[in-house]
Amino acid sequence: MRVYADMVADLFHHGHVEFLKQARDLGGYLIVGVAGDDDAADGKRHPILKVEERAKVMAACRYVDEVIPNAPWRIDASWIAQHHIDIVVHGDDYDKKELDDYYRVPIEMGIFRTIPYSYGISTTEIILRCKQADLGSKKLPSSTRPVWQKKRGSDLTCITAYKKILNN
Repeated sequence: MRVYADMVADLFHHGHVEFLKQARDLGGYLIVGVAGDDDAADGKRHPILKVEERAKVMAACRYVDEVIPNAPWRIDASWIAQHHIDIVVHGDDYDKKELDDYYRVPIEMGIFRTIPYSYGISTTEIILRCKQADLGSKKLPSSTRPVWQKKRGSDLTCITAYKKILNN
């Protein structure tokens, strides 16, 4: 079975690896769609690495069999058929509204699955750590709790902290 996962895949980390391993285990052949720079910026934030760099990292991962750079943020039935996709996966960090918005077609087709989100690491947290290191700070601002101390919404916490740091 061919499994499809879409990702920004910026600043590749162990959370990405765990997600990809679990995704591949669902079918044996894993296709990763890497969001283009503009789509990633519209959906989350502007990525640090360019789409070509992110796609090369994905291609080097042993769990990934095929990479589609500049993959669409939302896929339709014809795109799913064109790539012979049997299962579409995403982390379980999206709420019902986001899932319906981004994955309506695979949900309606009955081929959508979620994979548990890897708490404790995120690209946003890595960016925050880099910014903190750049400031010479030895600890996060007291108003910020690291991702590993928080469950849902951790990326929002990191983004808020990151914005505070940028504004100081």
